[in-house]
Amino acid sequence: MEKGVRRWVVDLSKWDPSPPEFSSALSVLPQHEHPSITRYFRMEDRKRALVSRLLQYALVHQVLGIPFDEITINRTVEGKPYLECDKVGGEFPNFNFNVSHHGDYVAIASEPLCLVGLDIVSCVIPHKETVLGFIQNFSSYFSSLEWDNIVNAGSCEDILVEFYRYWCLKEAYVKAIGSGLAYGLDKVEFHNTKWTSISVKINGEDMREWRFWLSEMGKRHLVSIARGHPRSATESYKKTLKRIEFNEEEYHMALHLPNVDFVSQTVEELISVLHPKVYDITNKNNT
Repeated sequence: MEKGVRRWVVDLSKWDPSPPEFSSALSVLPQHEHPSITRYFRMEDRKRALVSRLLQYALVHQVLGIPFDEITINRTVEGKPYLECDKVGGEFPNFNFNVSHHGDYVAIASEPLCLVGLDIVSCVIPHKETVLGFIQNFSSYFSSLEWDNIVNAGSCEDILVEFYRYWCLKEAYVKAIGSGLAYGLDKVEFHNTKWTSISVKINGEDMREWRFWLSEMGKRHLVSIARGHPRSATESYKKTLKRIEFNEEEYHMALHLPNVDFVSQTVEELISVLHPKVYDITNKNNT
């Protein structure tokens, strides 16, 4: 099953396409995906949306070997993307993926059996805001223990980073289960030992069927991964999964698969996976 554990990331700051190059990259995707990209006014937002979808199609194609024109990616009512396909082999009992983008990075993570949640944060605050004023807007989403750890972390910079560590993990959990709501996040309480051994309690109960990782992506960005049991998924997301229940041995093996490092990808590499001819044309235009 290890082949189904993937982590890819694209640094958007390294991709500055001309209008024809952007149109060429957009043309790789199915027509029905175009409005969800072109609806954005700012080019940076269009780039994030485009690269997010390129990552999804390229990863599914490369890991599962499904022909590009046979890949169907839909979204639940909460907006979580999922693969709609009956061609996933038994090697991946519950293949699923999650995407995230913030700041300079767009990333994707996949799992063969467990739910996967991914979140990236850029440790910045809005212009003209103070750190304490900014984080105060989110105080209701943290338990009293978490909030104490945040506000007592040290300098303003330390407080901001600690805030984003907790926020990043909470977002990864919410995205893993397929919920579009942040309601009740104060009941999702994270514990850690220097951020290397991370666990979660929900309504005071230890959730031993979950694992979490938090790391630095670079350029003041953090990334978190959540891996958990399919029975925790929202009802709408459960309907997209092949299986919900697993025996203890099977689930334990999947839960403890290695969490692989992120592999950097370029937009050109993603396009070459999906549509080599378009990649060749793009390369000729750049030479």
